[in-house]
Amino acid sequence: MTGDDRFGQDVGQGRKDRLLGTSSEVVTDPVTDWASDFSHVDPVWVADPYPIQDELRRSCPIARTERFGGAWLPTRYEDVAAIAYDTERFSSRAVIVSNNKPPRELAPAGDAPPITSDPPFHREARRLLLPMFTRAVVAKQEEATRAYCHELIDAMRGRQVVDAARDYAQHIPMRVIADLLGFPPEDGPRFREFVENVLESIDQPPEERLGHQDELAAYLVTQIQGHLAEPRDDLTTYLVNAELDGRKLDPVHVVGTMMLLLIAGVDTTWSAIGASLWHLAATPADRERLAARPALLPVAIEEFLRAYAPVTMARLVKQDMHFNGVDMRADDWVLLSFPAANRDPARFERADEVLIDREENRHAAFGLGVHRCVGSHLARMELRVALEVWLERVPAFTLADPAAVTWAASQVRGPRTLPLRIL
Repeated sequence: MTGDDRFGQDVGQGRKDRLLGTSSEVVTDPVTDWASDFSHVDPVWVADPYPIQDELRRSCPIARTERFGGAWLPTRYEDVAAIAYDTERFSSRAVIVSNNKPPRELAPAGDAPPITSDPPFHREARRLLLPMFTRAVVAKQEEATRAYCHELIDAMRGRQVVDAARDYAQHIPMRVIADLLGFPPEDGPRFREFVENVLESIDQPPEERLGHQDELAAYLVTQIQGHLAEPRDDLTTYLVNAELDGRKLDPVHVVGTMMLLLIAGVDTTWSAIGASLWHLAATPADRERLAARPALLPVAIEEFLRAYAPVTMARLVKQDMHFNGVDMRADDWVLLSFPAANRDPARFERADEVLIDREENRHAAFGLGVHRCVGSHLARMELRVALEVWLERVPAFTLADPAAVTWAASQVRGPRTLPLRIL
């Protein structure tokens, strides 16, 4: 079988057949009791989850819901960390909570290696990606990223009000990921559609939701076929040629990894940049301090990552068990809220405050355990450059209308609309 033949099959349909598992009833009723019926896509949670997390941490601290076929929400750092490190009792075969639980046979690879992989498969799948995300490799992208940030701000010239989420934050990781994978930069709007379909559609029927993933897989296969016909020096060609145990990667593995890089690589950084700009717009003292002291920005970025950690991951319970006071059932979801862990006062002093000069800051924004984000160097570079350029070019700004700010209703939380007034 030639390389082209390997990817000429309907990979999307193959993924769909593998992923359809146990489905549950879609429940969209408003939450009335966060301890026994939480939903991380409820509008109240989406608008401001932190007070809810704080109350649960004091009174619960591991919440339960029967939505999504059954799920748990630990809110203390120690519980989140314990589960993140425990690969014996918790599986990563699916990391996005939805009304469909993929079959156990999907492990150990999962549908988007390595984030959905369990040991021992996970180690080698992750090792394949590490050379492409070192500090040295990431540093080579900084100049182009900085130039693109300037282009985006140039396009805003003359406008008193701009949407910093749609006009700035979202475009930066889209361009960076397109360059990494060797995709057409003009496909950026499609990336946004893919992100929203995968991460913000969890209450859709499973067949419809997986149909969206099929569309993304078909797009990725088209890109792969173009790279097979014309190899390039990029991450797509690298993955197509990569080997595990002396054999080329399975096409479903390649497509799944590219899906991970596209979705996670775009939305996490988009959200982090947007949340940081939201904070600075809403907190003039911090904005003025950073504009006057750019050298403080790397420290401030770590605090923005702690306080507004965008990512919540999921695990699936492997077997019935008792965990820290609750009885978990096999195949229950567990939402690993790194945002809640990062605001645990037992772990961080003045945890509910954003201190842009916080010196000791071992936050969990990039995850904990074997699945810690492989792209953390890239994300930090994009966030730093995006804020450096913005504060250099637009040092004075405020929220144009605080009520007009909207946030993503998904496990990756960040502003989706962020109207800022240039002062």
